[in-house]
Amino acid sequence: MAKIGFIGLGIMGAHMARNLIKGGHSLFVNGAYPVPEDLGKTTSVVANSTAVAQAADIVIIMVPDTPDVANVLFADDGVAAGLTKGKLVIDMSSISPLDTQAFAKKINALGVDYLDAPVSGGEVGAREATLTIMVGGPEKTFATAKPLFELMGKNISLIGENGAGQTCKVANQIIVALNIEAVAEALLFASRSGADPERVRKALMGGFASSRILEVHGERMTKRTFNPGFRIELHQKDLNLALDGARKLGIALPHTASAQQLFSVCAANGGKAWDHSAMVRALEIMANYEVAQAPDSEAKAA
Repeated sequence: MAKIGFIGLGIMGAHMARNLIKGGHSLFVNGAYPVPEDLGKTTSVVANSTAVAQAADIVIIMVPDTPDVANVLFADDGVAAGLTKGKLVIDMSSISPLDTQAFAKKINALGVDYLDAPVSGGEVGAREATLTIMVGGPEKTFATAKPLFELMGKNISLIGENGAGQTCKVANQIIVALNIEAVAEALLFASRSGADPERVRKALMGGFASSRILEVHGERMTKRTFNPGFRIELHQKDLNLALDGARKLGIALPHTASAQQLFSVCAANGGKAWDHSAMVRALEIMANYEVAQAPDSEAKAA
């Protein structure tokens, strides 16, 4: 069994760490950050990220954004300072593809392999070990890490070299955002027309419009359950990566820009920490009409 360092025990990372432990692996975590109580009892808690890298053969990172990964890797007490030749770093965060390539080169220069392996599937996928994992890096390194990925996910793909996994994740986030927007517009239209939006949603699940977004996020819209599985501010970050990349590539992503504006409306109304299904709130604000009424005040996002 492998000695694994895991840095980033947030909403998804904590579940991913638990699944690695269930698989029989020993985990080392950074005590400088909050550690869930159960993981504090089932892992070895060390002083900082350098100590994590010193203790582990494989270091997994699962933090929110590009600057966070840079800090975890290259701060004075970061992972890089504790690495030795032959170890492996796996970044499962969702960050910039270009920065990922730069990080990989710096880590490779230490004689250490590097994979970018962002995930999709949200908190449910992390908890149930059904994540989609999109990997960038050498094929041999991917083969080494695949048994670990299989403890955390089901749909595991090597996309290409370093940065390709992150590129695939950005593409995924474009599709998810536009699907959320489509479902939100459809349910708002149906509700404002006088139809029961939940009955409409269930009916559409039997037709060509059926999708995982309609199933899960559509239900959140009708039941007003916007507690975060994936926060709007994190999806905004991902769409920023898409739009920044599009500018550099000289291509237009008009509907991605539209979705980002709707997220911005939510953020401006106190919704940065809402679940991304709450994009519907932006449309509701503009329409001065809500798709459905919250069963109680706590379930209502605004």
